[in-house]
Amino acid sequence: MASNTVSMPSPVCLIENGSDSQLHVNPLALQILDGIRQPVVAVSVVGMYRTGKSYLMNKLAGQREGFALGSTIQSHTKGIWMWCVPHPTKPDLTLVLLDTEGLGDVEKGDQKNDCWIFALAILLSSTLIYNSKGTIDNNALENLQYVTELTDLIKVKSPGKAKPGQEEEDEEEDTQYVRFFPIFVWAVRDFTLELKIDGRSVSEDQYLEHALSLKKGSNKKVSDYNLPRQCIRNFFPSRRCFVFGTPASPDDMIRLETLQESQLSSSFLATTKHFCDHVFNQSPIKTVQGGHQVTGRMLGILVSTYVETISSGSVPCLENAVVTMAQIENQAAVQEGLSLYQNGMKGALVFPVSMDEISHQHQHWETLALEAFMKRSFKDNDAQHMKVLGEKIAEHYTTLLMENEDISEKVCCALLKDLSTPMAKKLKDGFFAKPGGYELYCVDRDAIVAQYRAKPNKGVKAEEVLDQFLKEKDVESNSVLQADQKLSENEKQIAAERERTALAEQQKRMEEQKRLEMEKTLEDERKSNEKRLRLAEEKMREEMESRRREAERALDSKLREQEELLKKGFQEKASMMEKEIQGLKEESKGNVFTNTILPVLSEGLRTVASIFEYKSMKRMFK
Repeated sequence: MASNTVSMPSPVCLIENGSDSQLHVNPLALQILDGIRQPVVAVSVVGMYRTGKSYLMNKLAGQREGFALGSTIQSHTKGIWMWCVPHPTKPDLTLVLLDTEGLGDVEKGDQKNDCWIFALAILLSSTLIYNSKGTIDNNALENLQYVTELTDLIKVKSPGKAKPGQEEEDEEEDTQYVRFFPIFVWAVRDFTLELKIDGRSVSEDQYLEHALSLKKGSNKKVSDYNLPRQCIRNFFPSRRCFVFGTPASPDDMIRLETLQESQLSSSFLATTKHFCDHVFNQSPIKTVQGGHQVTGRMLGILVSTYVETISSGSVPCLENAVVTMAQIENQAAVQEGLSLYQNGMKGALVFPVSMDEISHQHQHWETLALEAFMKRSFKDNDAQHMKVLGEKIAEHYTTLLMENEDISEKVCCALLKDLSTPMAKKLKDGFFAKPGGYELYCVDRDAIVAQYRAKPNKGVKAEEVLDQFLKEKDVESNSVLQADQKLSENEKQIAAERERTALAEQQKRMEEQKRLEMEKTLEDERKSNEKRLRLAEEKMREEMESRRREAERALDSKLREQEELLKKGFQEKASMMEKEIQGLKEESKGNVFTNTILPVLSEGLRTVASIFEYKSMKRMFK
């Protein structure tokens, strides 16, 4: 069950940038994330050091203090710090704020870590805030050099999966990144100019788009100018801009953290509120491939996977990280579903029970278990984890069926023993060894059977145990019959035939009970298979629809970018996008499910072992 509260009085270090120039994950931070079962909105901030990133994050956390601000030229935030707080406007979500180490810190010896900090901020967030000072000019964009290296820092697909004769780099088109990269927000601090272009007032977003405009030409100077702008346009099609005036006088800036709001610029406060409202209302839930929402626990898995990959000298791969996370989450989903089923059945049943009752409870709790599994699992493309859950449930159900049978048999045997004790004493005392004794014997025996049948809650072995009891009494009753001198030989033959008929009828009742039990078990298996297939189809259709929507969003961004390029006269660049656009159009049709996935899914789920197979194995080793 998802946690509804998160308690973090202050931030903790999530990823430490160690003195050995290696990145390390803080186990305490992972423990905090593991306890968050809600979907998360992950907001990260990056930027040059000493540009006031931490102030914005404290405002988003609703606190005046928390992330270290500092008032010197030294960078105070090292690595990536995390603060998990209840989402201020969406109670079913948790807001995860990630404050990153300042880029370009001269005190760091290894600038490569700047690249990895920037890459991790992108990989872990659903909204990326880039914080800079002054204006968005060429210098500001050059400081954002890391965006030009993203294809070297992040891979979408696992290496080695390129088609024959195709270079792996061809697979890493911009459209692959667009689907999974966060929303981009540029926060311009200490902005002192007027928002005007060629004498015309513009919005903050128009100001950003103007700064990202491309120049015509093909020489190196133009290419260098266009590169960071083109990368931002390609990787972050959804982007916003907020410009903040200077909040206070230079003397007061060194104690910004302690200033009252009344001491801050009203325009700065207004922009800050607008900025926070936008982040709260527009930042989406963090998702991975297939549109699956990321919980705190899953975010922790991503953190560990990415940092381990970087530490090993490899490049983080979105596909590999999702596969790793899916494997861990699907295994946990199997266990969660199984525990729900086991605990539910344990609480609902007091043996012995009828076959109808145990079957009814089985269907009920299996449905809840499968729904819990489906809610947590994702990318179980061949339904292997659902198959495992189905097998574990079937195996446990078999154990319960056998336990129910054993207890039923013991209860029935004990009941018959208790009911027949007075009759056994009479037999031992010779009560029936007299003329007319057989009739007295039959009266007592029939009374035992009647009392036995009248007793409720005997379970599934009632007829079989009674059949065995009457067969055991057959030798006894025949001895009493033959010794009864009151009866003629003809009457004894008639009585003997009546005994055989009664035994045959009882055996029919026993066989009928077994037949009904088998039919019920087969019906349980049929319903279970249909249920698993239906839920798997629904889940797969949802994931395929999410992928189709991802392709549609990427297509929409590419069409808008192509249109913008054509308007500005970049016909050649616009034409180069045509291949990507056509590929996205095909993918957005989304007909691969019916043609390819569904047949494989159906076949895989039908291979779940039957309850009869489990019963045979358990009886063999019992």
